[in-house]
Amino acid sequence: MSYLVGENLIGGYGAGDILKGCTISAEKGEISVVVGPNGAGKSTAMKALLGMLRELKGQVLLEGEDITRLSPQQRVSRGMAFVPQTQNVFVSLSVEENLEMGAYLRDDDFSGTMEQVFELFPVLKEKRQQPAGELSGGQRQQVAVGRALMTQPSVLMLDEPTAGVSPIVMDELFERILEVKKTGIAILMVEQNARQALGIADRGFVLVTGENRYTDSGQALLDNEDVRANNQLVYAPHLLPVPQHLRGRFEEGMGAVGRCLCPAGARSPGED
Repeated sequence: MSYLVGENLIGGYGAGDILKGCTISAEKGEISVVVGPNGAGKSTAMKALLGMLRELKGQVLLEGEDITRLSPQQRVSRGMAFVPQTQNVFVSLSVEENLEMGAYLRDDDFSGTMEQVFELFPVLKEKRQQPAGELSGGQRQQVAVGRALMTQPSVLMLDEPTAGVSPIVMDELFERILEVKKTGIAILMVEQNARQALGIADRGFVLVTGENRYTDSGQALLDNEDVRANNQLVYAPHLLPVPQHLRGRFEEGMGAVGRCLCPAGARSPGED
């Protein structure tokens, strides 16, 4: 059994259920990625694992223990850390103060953990006295992940960590996530940049309308013709599409960056 498992999750925020029996899991030392179109229930599934849904059917297990009825605070105290997509830093506090806030549950000397975070994200050490609100989007995400790591979690949950950042920053964040994986933490990540995320994933879950459509290794999902044909893995809503007649020249001139900015199947203005 995996270290973290959400089995047959059913629930939502109001009258209708967003999750309709999906199952997702994460193992220590691995990266699990949840992808799918908008409205598939990706972020809702992650919130269900963290205990943020009032009405939830199904079961959440952490290291074999049923934690379905535990509060979010109790789950955090048991080693679960969550990085939301937005509003994930204290903008008026310095970088260092943000990291210290992540250690609020600890009563030991956390200076060593902070140094580890600075080694993982060198730019944060350079800007440790700078207010987080003055950082770029990518640097703020590093602060948010670093603050989560200050809790010394066994599970790190990331909700669209690359939303709104450039392709270059996205690649850098994924490289850092791979470094975190080496520490043995179980990583569960929701991502819209599905191709890039599955490229670093040990296991992947494609959700559609709150249900598992495909579950396999990251590479197997990338190679799955049915997945590609269903256009589940090429949607990148925060990237501006390039007009169809310019795509070939754009990709030729930009290489991998051009292909990322102009994903297959993305529609340009005026295309139906």
